[in-house]
Amino acid sequence: MADVYIRGGILITVDKERRIIKDGGIVIEGNRIVKVGKREDLDKDYLHHTDIVIDASRKIVMPGLIDLHVHMAQAMTRGMAQYVRLIPWLKDYVWPLQGHYTTDDGKTSALLCMLEMIKSGTTTFLEVGISGRYGMEGIAKAVEEIGMRGVLGRHVMDQPGYALEESIIHPGLVETKEYGMKEVLHMYQRWHGKHGRIFIWFAPRTPGAVTIETYKEIVAKAKELGIGITMHLAEVKEDVEYFKKEFNCKPVEFCQKIGMLGSNVVLAHVVWVDDEEIQLLAKTGTHVAHNPSCNMKLGSGLTPVAKMLKAGVNVGLGCDGGPSNDNYDLIEEMKIAALGQALINMDPKAITAEEVIEMATIRGAKALGLDKEIGSIEEGKKADIILIDYWKPHLVPMLNPVTHIVYAAQGQDVDTVIIDGKIIMQNRRILTVDEERILEEAEKRGFNVIKRAGIKPIIHWKIIE
Repeated sequence: MADVYIRGGILITVDKERRIIKDGGIVIEGNRIVKVGKREDLDKDYLHHTDIVIDASRKIVMPGLIDLHVHMAQAMTRGMAQYVRLIPWLKDYVWPLQGHYTTDDGKTSALLCMLEMIKSGTTTFLEVGISGRYGMEGIAKAVEEIGMRGVLGRHVMDQPGYALEESIIHPGLVETKEYGMKEVLHMYQRWHGKHGRIFIWFAPRTPGAVTIETYKEIVAKAKELGIGITMHLAEVKEDVEYFKKEFNCKPVEFCQKIGMLGSNVVLAHVVWVDDEEIQLLAKTGTHVAHNPSCNMKLGSGLTPVAKMLKAGVNVGLGCDGGPSNDNYDLIEEMKIAALGQALINMDPKAITAEEVIEMATIRGAKALGLDKEIGSIEEGKKADIILIDYWKPHLVPMLNPVTHIVYAAQGQDVDTVIIDGKIIMQNRRILTVDEERILEEAEKRGFNVIKRAGIKPIIHWKIIE
């Protein structure tokens, strides 16, 4: 007997042939997809011989979404850093808030973030900056408990700067290189590959907070362990000025000098790069995480994604963090990514809806080195699948399922989420954790962090308590 049979609906497979199967069916045994086809062909063998049958009529069935750039610790501080550019945004708001976290705050914020990701269709994520005070062990346990597939990047640093700004990282976040490296190795031994869902990466801080020697040490250790590296790069113009002044090179050239280019590297943002740097990214097989909402909100600019894709760079999609987005809804991010490229290129054909869906699924999987396991609905792959309810005014009639997903759907349309063959959400109810308890805890802890940090949100209208 099969474990789960999803019958009916429109299947957007993102398989090698990019098939869209109307009135399709998917059979799951254990954590793997064993059959994909037409419902009428699968019913005779599986309709009455499967433990769980899911009716997908009036639904779009597609691979789980992959968020390639997430700050889980920021979920509990959304709304606290508005109308400022990146460096003052970090210095005056985000870092002081996070510098007052406890390990319990870190775990609660991670759970809050994962609730939101699951409820908007994300099944896999790359966390890009865990500090010691967030409690990495607790965050890994939270991922294990809720059932997501997560790549946890641990910060490593050895100086408290950002680009040309020296000593601006909040004291509560400053760590020694030895401490960061030690925890990466501990977490690797304890958690890497656990359940086939949890992985440990290096996430060195942005240049200005890490010396060249430490970057090279990270690159060597990642190669030794066979794990990935993710780092913010060329997010704002100030980054380009820093590389030119300090190293007489461009941002991507700097990464080449320290050995941080290649198929195990995901560079985030990569807004301020030129054509030569794009070719270097393509040549080395380095991946890029595009975060359009964050870059637009902070006035940083937009990654030249259309150019990158045309050059052969693998680009995935990320939501970034609470105060810079201010949500973790990757379906919304798909629309913003598409609109942003049309705008900066002044060309509505700059990027297609099909390409955007690939960025949120199979391209994200490739960036994580997991494209043989997830990112598409194919026989033999792990069952990371979402069902989107399209029987709603903003999605009917279902004339074009691909563009409907990118331009019309919303995260709240996600009805069911399956990760590693396990039903994590059904009829919009999370089955693995107590959602109400997490919301109540996050509400309380969020206000306590703000009180300890002494930071008030920027609100232009008067609030009467």
